Formats: sequence, C-alpha cells, structure tokens
Amino acid sequence: MVKGLYTAYTGMINEQNRMDIMTNNLANASTVGYKKEGSTSQSFDDVLTVKIKDQSVGMRNVQRLGVKNPGVKIGENYTDYSQGSFRITGNTYDLALSGEGFFAIEFTNKAGETDTKYTRAGQFTLNKDGYLVTEEGDYVLDTQNRRIRLNTLIDSSITDDGTIYQNGQAVAKIQVTDFEDYDYLEKYGETYYQPIQGAKTIAAKAQVKSGYLEMANVQIVSEMVNLISITRAYESNQKVVQTIDDTLDVAVNQIGRVQ
Repeated sequence: MVKGLYTAYTGMINEQNRMDIMTNNLANASTVGYKKEGSTSQSFDDVLTVKIKDQSVGMRNVQRLGVKNPGVKIGENYTDYSQGSFRITGNTYDLALSGEGFFAIEFTNKAGETDTKYTRAGQFTLNKDGYLVTEEGDYVLDTQNRRIRLNTLIDSSITDDGTIYQNGQAVAKIQVTDFEDYDYLEKYGETYYQPIQGAKTIAAKAQVKSGYLEMANVQIVSEMVNLISITRAYESNQKVVQTIDDTLDVAVNQIGRVQ
C-alpha cells in the first residue's frame, strides 16, 4: 500500500512539473522570439526498489520489492527551436530570422558584467545616440562584435544578409550566429540564450527579414489540449492516493477492532 502511495505521488509531482512548463508557454504565447519548452518523463530506477543486506532474503541476495511499477521521475526539460510565424510590422528595425540562427547581443547584467547573449527576438530600435538596441536597451552586435551605430537622421534599409544601408552605402552588417548543437545552449530569461562549455558556432544560413517579427512558436489550442490532459492525469493520481488512504484507514482502524 505504501508503495502505491509513493507511485501515485511521483506521478503527481511529474504532472505538476509539466503543468508549470505548459503554463509558462501559454503566458509567453505573444512574446516575440519565444521558443516553447517541454519536458520528458523517466521510469523510476528499479535499483532503488530492491532489498539489499536484508536478513529476510539473505545478506548477499538482492530481491525486488514486489512486481508493481515503482513510479515515474522527472526527466529533462527541452526547448523547441522550430520556426515561429512572422508578423508584418513595416518597421525597418523590426527583424526576423528565416532559418536557423540567432542575433548576437551585448548584454550587461546588474553587476555591470558584459557578455554576449543570443536571441531570436528582433524587436530592435535606435536609441538617442543612434545605437541599434533591443527593447531592454542591450546593444545589437555586428560581424566584428562591435555595437552598431547609425545616423538617426537618415533612413535605413536592411538586406537579407543583414547588411544595413544608408544613402546607398553599407554602414554595418548585423551578426547572425548559429550553433552546431543546440544542446549546448542554455536559456537566459525568456528570449536570450547563452552558450555553455562545448558549444561550437557555425555559419548561419538564416536570412534577415526587415519589417517582420518572429512570434512565439506556441500553438495555443495544442497547449490547452495538453493542459487538460495533464489536469486529468494529476486528478487520477490524486484519486489513487485517496483510495489507498481510505483502504489503510479501514485496515488500521476497523479490521480486528475489539467489539
């Protein structure tokens, strides 16, 4: 009975983790450049459900504790990097990437430390000094890892390879970077990513589309269906706990009671 309680408990914990991820996806369904997340589940390790050094089976013998599945444990969370839909804005500095790749951003944290982050969110603008920045004020980098500064009094045009033209002359080229294996990318905030040890950059094949924004790749209807499925699974595990609890109550408090 106790084993059944634990099995149902692990199921509830797993569904709660899935619920947290799913609700975060729904909350960011309208966030530019957001990539939805998912989770995996794993069978609870059998090695943790055996008797070892137990006199009832012999000190040198190993025996499973029953034949029922010992439950589930939370696996790994993952990010779905598939392309999101494009929204037309008509703003020159609203940029979307068609294909695999990321914009390079000079990010400064609260401690004043600066490093490079990567993002698919291309909702850029020019600040008062003429630098191309994100909504948070972080600087967009060119192919030489330099901040991009433009003349605010002159109209700009941006080609598919990321080159920025003013008065018919190329003044900067937006850096677009891709990675050999996205497993070496770590999420930072909602739309930023940072490489971890082992990450290898490769030439990006993505095209820069001016006047567009890439929206989140979250399908609201699909996420809602999954949300209902998770809720039902959680409730099922909850009922198992209640049923076993009632059975234990009968066994402890009623069976063998002296009349």
